[in-house]
Amino acid sequence: QLQLVESGGGSVQPGGSLRLSCTGADPVKTLDYYAIAWFRQVPGKDPEGIACINKHEGSTNYADSVKGRFTISRDNRKNTVYLQMNTLYPEDTAAYYCAADPIGGCHLEGEYTYRGQGTQVTVSS
Repeated sequence: QLQLVESGGGSVQPGGSLRLSCTGADPVKTLDYYAIAWFRQVPGKDPEGIACINKHEGSTNYADSVKGRFTISRDNRKNTVYLQMNTLYPEDTAAYYCAADPIGGCHLEGEYTYRGQGTQVTVSS
């Protein structure tokens, strides 16, 4: 059973940056055995998949809404996946959570097997 814990959320002004972390705890496998995605959700709307990274070879995919501003990456030594968010806009305000899939590849839609509790990101002046 994989547990995911997000951190790094907070409040930032428009144009600012934040880095979110997703750390995994699994007694058998490290996070590089999972495809990992970041989702975000605002109240009353469906979750939006914004970035994902494949297991092992680490290819990535991004939603158009964040492409060129956000970067997903892995640090296998720390068993952590990061989401570097630059040039933040007020519309990036949401609860962000990471999700993991041990079998499938990186995808921005559909379900993942595991997900964390999330961390809030607020962008306002």
